[in-house]
Amino acid sequence: MNTATCRIGIDIGGTFTDIALVNESGLVEIRKVASTPDDYSRGIASGVETLIGELGIAPEGVKGIVHATTVATNTILEFKGARTGLLTTAGFRDVLELRRLRIPVLYNLQYQKPPPLVPRRLRLEIRERMGPDGNARMPLAEEDVVRAARTLREQQVEAVAISYLHAYANAAHEIRTEEILREELGGDVYICRGSEILPEIREYERTSTAVVNAYVGPVIRNYADALAGRLGAIGIHAPIEMMHSGGGIARLEASVRRAASLVESGPAAGVIACARLARSEGHGANIISFDMGGTTAKAALIENGEAARTDEYEVGAGINLSSKLVKGGGYPIKMPFIDVSEIGAGGGSLVSLDALGRVMVGPESAGAMPGPVCYGRGGTQATLTDVFVTLGYINDRVLAGGSINVDAEAGREALRSQIAVPLGQSLNDTARGVLTLAVSTMTRAVKAVSTYRGRDPRDFTLVAFGGNGPVVAAEVASALGIRKIVVPLAAGVFSGFGLLRSDVEQEFVRPLLVEVAELARERFDKVEAEMRAGAYAAIEADGYDTGSAVFRFSADLRYLGQAYELNVPVDPADAIETLVESFHREHERTYGHRSASDPVQLVNLRLGVRIPAASEVTRFMPAPAFERHDRAVIFDGEPVNVAVIGREAFDGSLRPGPLIVEDYDCTCVVPPNASARLDASGNIEIEVLAS
Repeated sequence: MNTATCRIGIDIGGTFTDIALVNESGLVEIRKVASTPDDYSRGIASGVETLIGELGIAPEGVKGIVHATTVATNTILEFKGARTGLLTTAGFRDVLELRRLRIPVLYNLQYQKPPPLVPRRLRLEIRERMGPDGNARMPLAEEDVVRAARTLREQQVEAVAISYLHAYANAAHEIRTEEILREELGGDVYICRGSEILPEIREYERTSTAVVNAYVGPVIRNYADALAGRLGAIGIHAPIEMMHSGGGIARLEASVRRAASLVESGPAAGVIACARLARSEGHGANIISFDMGGTTAKAALIENGEAARTDEYEVGAGINLSSKLVKGGGYPIKMPFIDVSEIGAGGGSLVSLDALGRVMVGPESAGAMPGPVCYGRGGTQATLTDVFVTLGYINDRVLAGGSINVDAEAGREALRSQIAVPLGQSLNDTARGVLTLAVSTMTRAVKAVSTYRGRDPRDFTLVAFGGNGPVVAAEVASALGIRKIVVPLAAGVFSGFGLLRSDVEQEFVRPLLVEVAELARERFDKVEAEMRAGAYAAIEADGYDTGSAVFRFSADLRYLGQAYELNVPVDPADAIETLVESFHREHERTYGHRSASDPVQLVNLRLGVRIPAASEVTRFMPAPAFERHDRAVIFDGEPVNVAVIGREAFDGSLRPGPLIVEDYDCTCVVPPNASARLDASGNIEIEVLAS
C-alpha cells in the first residue's frame, strides 16, 4: 500500500451506488457498483474496499467520507418509519389532522389527505402553555409527561416528537419534557424537540417537521451505525459527512439529530455540482439541472450561478416540489432545501398497461434487485431500460464498463409480450411510444422549476447527468424548446463527484416578532452577536475549523397582519431602516406591489454559515476500458446504423448526429436533429436544432 490520502464521495441510487475518490493532488477516480437495497451500507463498504484496493491506498489513507442517501425520502414514501409518538400542548392533539387548507387536486371530491405519520392514540396531550412572548402562562404538568412516557413505553414506540405551542419563544417546557422522557424511556428511544428542529412560528409546520424528524430518525440512526460499522470493519475510521437538503454537508452525528434534513439529500449533491459548473466553466450562469437515475428524474433551477433554494418542501406528494400552488399532498418539512422537483420516472421505471389498456411508465421501479429484465437478475416486468435497449440507445452487451451483462433479447421480448402484442403494435413503434410518454412525464419535473415559476426553459442550458439523464436529454430538450445541452465529464457519477465539491453549511434561526420601527439598534446588535457566537460554538463542536467560515445574515419580513414572510439579505453594518426598503422592493418584485404605509414586522433573523470545500478537483483518471460497437438505433422510423464513440474521438469541431457517446458511467445519445462537440474541460456540448 502507498501513503496516498484521499476523500471519497458516495451517492446511493435506486440501481447503482456511485463512488468518486479524489486524492491529495486532485486526481479523481470513479466507480459504479450495484446498490444493495437490503443493506445499502454493504454495497458501499464493498465498493470502497475494492476501489482503494485497486489503487493501492491503505484504509487509514481515507481522510473523509462524504455521503448522500435516499434512505430518509424512501422511508417516508414507503411508510416504513419508526413507531412514533407525539407529545403536544393540551388542545392541539389534532393539528396533524387539521393541516392547512391546501388541496392539490381542487375538484376531486374523493381526495384523501395523507394519513398522519403518528396515529391519534399515540398523540398525547400535556397540560402546559407558553405565550408568544416567552412567558409561561401555565406551568408544565410533569405528571402528565411521566404518564405519557409510560403509555408510549407500553405501546413500544421507537421515537417521540415534542411540539408545544410557542416553544420557539421559550423552549423550557420542551427541554424539561425531553429530560423526563429520557429518564423514563432510556437511551434507545429517539427523541426530538420542535424547538430544536424548527424554532419558528406556525404550530403545524413545526409539529410536522418534528414528527417527520422523529419518524425517520431511528432509521437514519441505524443506517449510520451500520455504515460506520462496515467501514470500520475494513479499517476506515475517517469522519463521515452527510449531504443535507440545503446543499451543504454536516457531520454524521449532527445529521442523525436532524434526520429530516436528509430528505432530498442525494439530488442536492448533483445540483451543487451543476452550480459549480455554471460558475467556473463558461456554460452560462443560468442552468436547468436534469438528473435521471434508475428510479426518478429530478430537475432544479440555477440562476446567476446559484441554485434556487426554499425552506418549504413536501415529500410524499407524487411529484416532490415546493410550489405553493400544489401544496397539501404530502408531509411538510420546513428546513433549508435546494429547490428540486422530483418525479417517479427513471431507467428502472416499470412499463405496464392499466385497466383501460393505457400505457403507464412508473412511478413503481424495478430498483436494483431484480432490476430491468435485460439485466438478467430475475426481473420479469418491462422497464424503461428495456425500452432503451430495444431502441438501441444503450449498449446491448454490457453496461458500467462491463460490470453488468445485458440480455438485450430478454428485454425486447418482455416489451413485446407485455405491451406491444396487447396493443397490436410493432415492437419498434411501441418502444418509441413508451419513450415519448416517459419524456412527457419527465418534462413535468423541468416545468415545475421553470415554466411554473415564470421562467422560460428556452433561456436556459440543460445540464444532463445521472446514469440515464444523457440518454434522454435531447428528447427532453426538444420537447421544451431548449437548444443547448451540456453533458459533464463523469456525468453518470456526477452527484458523487458533487459531494467532493460541497461546502459545509449550517443555518441558525432566532425568532423576534417585532416591528422593525420599534427594534432598537442595541437589541439587534446583541442578537446578531449572540447568533454569531452560537454558530461558532456549534460548528467547532462538530469538529470544523471556523477560520474560513463565511457568515450570511438574512431576515424574514412581512407587513403586519400578513400570514407569510419574504426573506431578504441583511448586512449587519447597515442601518436597521434599510430592512424596510429591502422588504418593500422584494414584495414588489414578488407580488407586483408594495404598501409603504403599512408597518413591517421582523419575524426571524437567520444566519447561514458556510465553510468552503478544502480543495478543487483538477483532473480525472481514465475509466476502465470496455468494448464499444456501432449498432442500429431507432429514432423515428426505420433503424439506422449509428457510430458509437468515446469522448476521446472528438477533435474539437462540431460533429453532426446521429451519434452515441459511451462512457464508462453513462451513455449520451445525440439524435439526427442535433450536433455535438467536446469543450476544453471534456464536457459534451450538444446543439439541438429547431423542430
